[in-house]
Amino acid sequence: MSRFFRSASDSESETDTSDNESFISDEELSSEEESDFEEEQDDQPQKSRFLKGAESDSDEESDEEFGRKRQVKSQKDKRLEEMQNSIKAIENGQKNKDWTLIANEYEKLSSYVAKATQGFNEIAVPKGYIKVTVELQDLLQETLQKEKSAKKKMSAGNNKAMNSMRQKLRKVSKEYDQLIQSYNKDPEQFMEEPEEEEEAPAPRAASPSVAHATATASVAAEDLDSFTSVGRGGRTVVEPTRKEFFVRLKEVLEARGKKNTNREEQTAILEELLELATSPFQKITVLLALISSRFDINLGNVAYMPLKAWKAAEKELNQLLQILETNKQFVIREDVEEYEYNDKDVKPAEGEIIKIRGSIISFVERLDDEFTKSLQNIDPHTTDYIDRLRDEPSLYAILVRAQAYAEMYNMEDAVARVVIRRLEHLYFKPEQVIRSTERIAKELLPKYISSKIITTEEPSQLIHQLCAYLYNQPTSIFRTRAMLCHIYHFALHKKFHTARDMLLMSHLQETIHQADIATQILYNRAMVQIGLCAFREGLVKEAHASLQEIQGSGRVKELLAQGVQASRYGQQSTPESDQLEKQRQLPFHMHINLELLECVFLTCSMLLEIPAQAQAGPNNKKFISRPFRRLLDYNERQAFTGPPENTRDHIMSAAKALASGEWERAKDYILAIKIWDLMTETQQIKDMLVRKIQEEGLRTYLFTYASYYSTLGLSQLSTMFDLPVSRVSAIIAKIIWNEELAASLDQVSQCVVLHQVEPSRLQVLAVQFAEKAANLVDQNERLSTAGRDTVKVHN
Repeated sequence: MSRFFRSASDSESETDTSDNESFISDEELSSEEESDFEEEQDDQPQKSRFLKGAESDSDEESDEEFGRKRQVKSQKDKRLEEMQNSIKAIENGQKNKDWTLIANEYEKLSSYVAKATQGFNEIAVPKGYIKVTVELQDLLQETLQKEKSAKKKMSAGNNKAMNSMRQKLRKVSKEYDQLIQSYNKDPEQFMEEPEEEEEAPAPRAASPSVAHATATASVAAEDLDSFTSVGRGGRTVVEPTRKEFFVRLKEVLEARGKKNTNREEQTAILEELLELATSPFQKITVLLALISSRFDINLGNVAYMPLKAWKAAEKELNQLLQILETNKQFVIREDVEEYEYNDKDVKPAEGEIIKIRGSIISFVERLDDEFTKSLQNIDPHTTDYIDRLRDEPSLYAILVRAQAYAEMYNMEDAVARVVIRRLEHLYFKPEQVIRSTERIAKELLPKYISSKIITTEEPSQLIHQLCAYLYNQPTSIFRTRAMLCHIYHFALHKKFHTARDMLLMSHLQETIHQADIATQILYNRAMVQIGLCAFREGLVKEAHASLQEIQGSGRVKELLAQGVQASRYGQQSTPESDQLEKQRQLPFHMHINLELLECVFLTCSMLLEIPAQAQAGPNNKKFISRPFRRLLDYNERQAFTGPPENTRDHIMSAAKALASGEWERAKDYILAIKIWDLMTETQQIKDMLVRKIQEEGLRTYLFTYASYYSTLGLSQLSTMFDLPVSRVSAIIAKIIWNEELAASLDQVSQCVVLHQVEPSRLQVLAVQFAEKAANLVDQNERLSTAGRDTVKVHN
């Protein structure tokens, strides 16, 4: 029976005499038990029974019952045994040509070797591992030769495993090149194991007090500098030195992307390596890894990259570009193979060009994306947003620098990717802001930076040159986005006819529903800006036509990517769709004022709808603007209407005043809207609105009261609506020419002669049929538009 069970029973029997004693001391053991205990100690090393991980007496008892003794193996012996098992499995796979088994077991064997050759109790590389590697290389060459000549090929899984083994063996052969060469020279001599000296028998363990004193004395005698730092997870932290520069860099690169890798620790190691780097090649390789690790820090943790990490990546990217610009022997390209430097520094010969695999443009694009994400997540009504926006000129300077670098080596695809990013930072800005951005970027960059594409700093010419370069690209998305940015820029600077003609000639409105969502959002922004441009130039009908599709949809925020609207018809949105929707949102400084947009649309609708309603009569159901008509009907149904409070109330009050012929009241209501102050050239816009209200008031008055008059004097109408007589005459002549009113002008008496003509039954029916056909066409168009929107949502 185990002594622990015996002690437990003894303690139970002695509880009456001594409650404080819970264990039996070693002195209370019987002499027979001591002799048995010493015999067990001679067979295996002594272990304290109270140490964690010590073998329980129940296990010892079960071993004794089955007639065997428990064998204790060291960690080293266990690993060696695991390696031997893997080697045997690989030998079986070699006989059967089972590359899947060989690949799996070789991966296990490599991991065992890696664990055994690192850490505190490291051992030399097992010679059996080298032997298996060489044999597998020979088998691989033999298999490849047979595969070429044989008609029947191996299975897809076996072939895939063989290809992976080829890559693995190539990597291992480079790592253990010297050992493999030694084996190939003389395999028998290489595999001879050196004779191990017989170890002296371990002395009997001393008492716990003596062992503790000895251990304390030995620790005190050791030099404290010999201790090794241990990092997170028990891994040994080795300070990098110049001698092992590329070894440490290789370890960091291999650890990237693995599950338990501490990204902050890897970034810190790369920063130390950057300080130790002396040659351009060392700095380039470290910077490529360091910038990538910066972008890996916030994977899945936060919404955007921390500001400190972003600024560090920006600084290091500038440093990398400066090294490449001053050391033109080194070129970073995406379309080259991985450069093999065999853990040695590279110093190119005279005229030699070293091509390193990498992508400067990807770094620039990721830096730009992270900047946009930060603006999307920062509250735009705080000073943090303004402070973050101050980093845009430095980011724009990096775009200019990367473009010049890509032009230097004729990387056409990379140049196009940078140019479209540069254009998207400029197209929505006024000329003064563009000029200021270019000036700051020029101050931040070295003087030797120049571009063949951009030869001017004039904002309009700059946008034209950027767009003209993208028009010549084979990628359609670049051409489409460049066209839309160009149209937006023209519309922003009051060039309505140029922007409209470009849009009509491009035929984008016919194929835009097939484009990606970001391009559709840009198209919607361009259409809205064209409408605002037409309104500023006094083209009310054109402005209403441009804004009607966007503003009349009821989803303005969603279509312009300026907010997420609640789903209609009770549809439940998924978290993935919500996340994608938030990623599409534009930063606040790129927004178009939605209140101003609504005000312009309703004002244009009022100036078109009220005269048309007066002409058609009270029983007419035909309308020009459905949203405006709906708001007007709702306002008229109200039992009591107070003074106007918001933009809609002002426009509805102005519409009712205009319908009754009181153009001055309508003018006062419209001019009382404060949103007009947000537009440039405010006074000119207000003067234009007053003139339009006078003209539409005259038209409304003629349509409403024509049946009550036989003649109207032009001078009287000029006085009533505060318009010149010539302007009144021109408006009435246009009405008569368009057959909107049955009348004629008498130039002698300066009056309008109104003809009271009753339409025939056939004319009335024809008008009704035309109205019904127009309604049918309108409903058909709305149904087809709703169908396209549904397809987009499902896609």
